[in-house]
Amino acid sequence: MSIRHGLLALLERGPMYGYQLRAAFEESTGTTWPLNIGQVYTTLSRLERDGLVRPLPENDGGQRPYEITDPGRSELAQWFATPISRTDRPRDELAIKLALALTTPGVDVRTVVQTQRTATMRALQEYTRLKSRETEAADLPWRLVLDAMIFQAEAEIRWLDHCEASLMRYPPPSPKAIPATAPDPENSEVSSS
Repeated sequence: MSIRHGLLALLERGPMYGYQLRAAFEESTGTTWPLNIGQVYTTLSRLERDGLVRPLPENDGGQRPYEITDPGRSELAQWFATPISRTDRPRDELAIKLALALTTPGVDVRTVVQTQRTATMRALQEYTRLKSRETEAADLPWRLVLDAMIFQAEAEIRWLDHCEASLMRYPPPSPKAIPATAPDPENSEVSSS
């Protein structure tokens, strides 16, 4: 979820100032995505620049609330109507880490996999414990976020199992087998038999 669209969705509820937006954002995501107040104000400035929100007069407490504009509502509706593409998501740091571990001398890839599996299992147990608590209908946004985290952790464990099985079938490539630089075709000697 982009912070930009998250703030627009919150402002659709009604005008809010920065600290209210931060608190509402964190509450809506079940505090799984802590938001820096600087990110809120930077994003609000960009949204205002783009005509998607407008500032209102300061209240008695000196806070300046913002409200969504009609172009902001259109942008929000477009975001909700557009599926999230796999290419729009951040890079998978774990996949990159394992790929690099395979080709880095001195790294025991199986240990990297096991360490990650242990951490992911602990997280899954914590998510499951949180899910077992009694909740109210008002907690549905948090439950949906929690369910997503559970499914992602389960998928990561299955993927780690797959990685471990692949490591058993195929030994990691030797670091020497991966050239540091591509050979220069103009300077390489061609041997003739």
